[in-house]
Amino acid sequence: MTAVEPRTAFERFLAAEQEKDLLRMLTCGSVDDGKSTLIGRLLYDSRNVFEDQVQAAAKASRNRTAGALDLSLLTDGLRAEREQGITIDVAYRYFATARRKFIIADTPGHEQYTRNMATGASTADLAILLIDARQGVLPQSRRHAYICSLLGIPRYVVAVNKMDLVDFDRAVFDRIQLEFSEFLDGLGARNVYFLPMSALSGDNVVHGSARMPWFSGPNLLEHLETVEIESRAAATGFRMPIQRVVRPDPDFRGYAGQIASGVVEPGDAVTVLPSGLRSRVKRIVTYDGDLERAAAGQAVTVVLEDQLDISRGDLLYSGSVIPQLAQRFEAQIVWMDSRPLDPGRRYILKHTTRSVPAEIAAIRHRVNIETLAQESVSTLEMNAIGVVEIAAAKPVFCDSYSSNRATGAFIVIDPETNATSGAGMLLRAVAETKRTGPVTAAERMARWGHRGAIVPVGDRALALAVERKLFDRGCAVAIVEPDAAETLQRAGMIAVVIDRAATETDASRVIRALERADAVRPADRLTQGGGI
Repeated sequence: MTAVEPRTAFERFLAAEQEKDLLRMLTCGSVDDGKSTLIGRLLYDSRNVFEDQVQAAAKASRNRTAGALDLSLLTDGLRAEREQGITIDVAYRYFATARRKFIIADTPGHEQYTRNMATGASTADLAILLIDARQGVLPQSRRHAYICSLLGIPRYVVAVNKMDLVDFDRAVFDRIQLEFSEFLDGLGARNVYFLPMSALSGDNVVHGSARMPWFSGPNLLEHLETVEIESRAAATGFRMPIQRVVRPDPDFRGYAGQIASGVVEPGDAVTVLPSGLRSRVKRIVTYDGDLERAAAGQAVTVVLEDQLDISRGDLLYSGSVIPQLAQRFEAQIVWMDSRPLDPGRRYILKHTTRSVPAEIAAIRHRVNIETLAQESVSTLEMNAIGVVEIAAAKPVFCDSYSSNRATGAFIVIDPETNATSGAGMLLRAVAETKRTGPVTAAERMARWGHRGAIVPVGDRALALAVERKLFDRGCAVAIVEPDAAETLQRAGMIAVVIDRAATETDASRVIRALERADAVRPADRLTQGGGI
């Protein structure tokens, strides 16, 4: 045996691991349906937990009860979770078998933590919907299933848990399967696998169950190892929102971001939005060296053959499908804020790496989770799901969510608290309607992205420097005579006036004074794409 052989064998092992495909999934359902226990059982029986983790969970179990090992403690890591016996935050666990790698998200079941569940579902390829055999289908079961369908999850496992508490009665399982199948059919869910199990005792999780001879399907792990995984590269083609421009030296200009969909290779022709400029990919740079090919999910720095003016919030794309330019659009939305949706209020729309002011122009309807009926409402309360029309101050470059989960998704942020108020899935662009009446101050601010202001400076050279800096930042700015300054300010523009009494001599300090007065947005927030 040579000295190289052990290393070669190890390299072969690593190569085999890298070739395994990855299944992203989540557990969801109502409170106390057994989500954390199921994941704990799955990890424990498949031997994907370390001995010290088992010992820590066993110690915590003894502190709570005198019973056996509480497998839910393998995932519920927060102190509040262990004290209350519930899941609050999303817990992600990685494990692998000989056939596949997995990332599983344990999401909370309480209604007030629905927003956390939606976070865990946003990247999943499969959802495990748990139902307590004793309780049957509950409103939260339907709500989580509906959110999973909104978020485009293509495959489902409906795990009817706690069958040991109903004496493994087949009639109970059949009744739940019939009831929930009708609901899932209404959502358009097609790839659904119903499975009776007991996560506590391990029946049909990693091993089969002798106590349910009437069920002959594969256990949960067997199904997860063999279920088909759909490609995450969307049919819309290559999309990469720009996160930052990388300039480590004068000779290098790269555009960094995470590829949202598709693949890219050196030599590919790409288009930049909103400018419409075109170029070709010269290099794909990473910390570990250049790549010959990069795909959806990878964070890379793209170097183009041409020196183009590109900034954060812009979009690189290629392919036959052109992203939509949408300033008004319809979207499905899950409202996550305790403060109800206010159609007359301003919000921030965060789409990929671009943030723009926006408002909810109309609420089309709210979805009744029990019946899937469309209800006419004037607001959406916390955890409500509905269809709305959104008006953004500036266009966003997007795809429908059904065709591209990455560029068709957005979040709504409350500008006062910076909290995420809602998560949305774009349906379609809406044609602008003709507006009548006088132009309002709000419309001017939405157009320019800043308030009107008068800026006195000492001389014309400084005025030109201030004008250039503000213009380059996207401001509506002009140098005017004093008697015209108020007119421009009322129009929402920035009027630079030469005033011999002004003492400031540095353009950058003039800009910072405007920032402190909240007339323009600070420079570190300009790259969000929402203007000044």
